[in-house]
Amino acid sequence: MEIVRSQRKPADAAVAPALSLYRSAPALEVRLEDFELFAIDRLRGTIKTPAFPISRVFLVLQGISDGLSRGKKPDEMEKLVSELWRAHMRHQDPSEEMNKDIISHFVLRLVYCRTEDLRKWFLSMETFLFRYRFRLESPESQRLLMSEFQLPYKAISHAEFETVKDKLNQVARSTGPSSNAETLFFKVPFEEVPELVAGRRVFMLKGFAYVAMNQVVSLVATQFRSNLSKALVLTNRKWTSTIRDKEKNRLTPIVEALSTGYLGPDYSQPKEFSEISLKDIDQLASSSFPLCMRHLFDKLRENHHLKHGGRMQLGLFLKAVGLKLEDALAFWKSEFSQKVGAERFDKEYSYSIRHNYGKEGKRTDYTPYACHKIISSTPSVGDHHGCPYRHFSEENLRAALGKMGVGGRSLDDILDKVRSRHYQVACTLTFEAVHAASCDSGINHPNQYFEASQKTLQTTRQATS
Repeated sequence: MEIVRSQRKPADAAVAPALSLYRSAPALEVRLEDFELFAIDRLRGTIKTPAFPISRVFLVLQGISDGLSRGKKPDEMEKLVSELWRAHMRHQDPSEEMNKDIISHFVLRLVYCRTEDLRKWFLSMETFLFRYRFRLESPESQRLLMSEFQLPYKAISHAEFETVKDKLNQVARSTGPSSNAETLFFKVPFEEVPELVAGRRVFMLKGFAYVAMNQVVSLVATQFRSNLSKALVLTNRKWTSTIRDKEKNRLTPIVEALSTGYLGPDYSQPKEFSEISLKDIDQLASSSFPLCMRHLFDKLRENHHLKHGGRMQLGLFLKAVGLKLEDALAFWKSEFSQKVGAERFDKEYSYSIRHNYGKEGKRTDYTPYACHKIISSTPSVGDHHGCPYRHFSEENLRAALGKMGVGGRSLDDILDKVRSRHYQVACTLTFEAVHAASCDSGINHPNQYFEASQKTLQTTRQATS
């Protein structure tokens, strides 16, 4: 792999910023495994694929997204980002850390350029990350970065500073202890620093805002966001016109999987709680099934039937929590035979159950659905699969959560996250309300919910025994 130490060559290497502006893709050859693994480290989740069997805990952009969705305070977010970056974006060769940073960013540009929703999410997360990292740079490095942006602003002269010094000091006193004595100020159009204006953290005069050096991150982040937004649109055009077809057998499958696939732990086989029995299934559904699976289970018990989408979603989940094939056949037959008869069940439904367990057809060991797939499904009338937090009306969701024992402030918080379309955060808050325990990693998979529930209940039993 060709080594590229940096995308810039500042005159003073002592103040060379560690932060890239990602102005252009680096001219290096990247191994296919690094192409994927660097992007995963920057993105999210634990992954295990046949080609790249690795295990990671929680990754940067998804961690930022979850932290913001959960309403973490600024100081909590700074600590979170610091921990995520240190854990996942380091490289065994320190000289390669900037390469990993740059490569992972440009790979994810390909991944997230392809729809408006993907671009919006990536833009917000990368801008947040850029703001955090810019603030860590020294003032000298910050000025170098500003010069690389070629911003059309210059520091105000000493004479101009003297004319507005008193006003600047008034603003400084109202926003906290600071000194303007040695601070550089930049005069910029007020619309370019909307958050500073909204927070009354700048002095305004004749349509211009006077931005102190220690606040310039707002100005630079706005420019970074604007540049990245344009770059994503251009990348999408290039991806659609040339890259996708040219790389259809090599990079395209990886790029598409990174944006749509589940990158968390492999739940194709049961783990710690390796087997459940038919006699315990009702109790487990009540205590440890997430709402999506509990709803399907209840509807199956009520109607003695589920359509294909529901059978797949619930059946693969039950397989992964440890329901053996023989028990699965007995479980589904006991319900369906009440509606369609035992003979029809054997003819029309038993094959698909054996197929899910890899005993028919291609004999593929099918994996249970992750939250991303469940949330993005589109159930029709009469279907019961999908994500209740997304697909239920607020009234039905209130009732369903009430049956799980969720109420009061917890219920209000969950519904607030649902209205903001943070469905996985809503599920995480449900877990915490039901189990009276925190789930800092967030819920990304129904089987993760089940395992975390069983661990929590086991710990509680041990503590009270």
